[in-house]
Amino acid sequence: MQTLKEKTILITGANRGIGKALVQASLEKGAKKVYATSRDLERMPEFNDHRVVPIELDITNKSQIAEVASKLQDTDVLINNAGILTAGTILEGEWADIETDMKVNYFGTINMMREFAPMLIKNAPSRIVNFTSIVAYSPLPSIAGYSASKAALLSATYSARTELAKNGITVHAINPGAIDTDMNKGSDWDMPSPADVAKTILDKIEEDELDIIPEAIGKGFFRAWKEDPSKLAGIFHDLYYEE
Repeated sequence: MQTLKEKTILITGANRGIGKALVQASLEKGAKKVYATSRDLERMPEFNDHRVVPIELDITNKSQIAEVASKLQDTDVLINNAGILTAGTILEGEWADIETDMKVNYFGTINMMREFAPMLIKNAPSRIVNFTSIVAYSPLPSIAGYSASKAALLSATYSARTELAKNGITVHAINPGAIDTDMNKGSDWDMPSPADVAKTILDKIEEDELDIIPEAIGKGFFRAWKEDPSKLAGIFHDLYYEE
């Protein structure tokens, strides 16, 4: 087991929700340094710890990614948490929203992996941690663009896992069901806090678990999918039609 103590960790989308919680959990794990990125540093919370280095970064901006990567050559763990969720179906949702979901969640994360992979190989043993979603296994039609982007990202994550296996880089997929963040605001589900989920995720990373479902809702969905993919599709069908 390779601990996160004394590691330099980069976390995208660190200004709120699970990203913010991951910064705090990384500090509690004894990280040497945490690069906390956000598109808007004015929204970055005060972590009150000298180990946290705020970085302005928009993962849809390839030139900015390259510039940031060139300066953060000591990164040991890349946590690709930044993402976006827009509501809408495939046939009737706004096309711009579907494009944005794919641009941020899929292409943005791939660009991060491509730019940081050389330094992670140099700093091996190292890790890449990608946030996909339980909807990568079966889409929820009301968030169809998001579901498609996460399914694509899960596939890309598995490709990178195989590609980097002999380079000393472990590639993890985080597939949550529902967490009590702004992304799920208004839901009446009994969801865990970001702090609890972040701790679980980092514990599982240290245990070298590759595919991590960090909370009960996601585990329930995954059990249904594993038994028969049509069962998860059926659950999402009923949610969509409120049956």
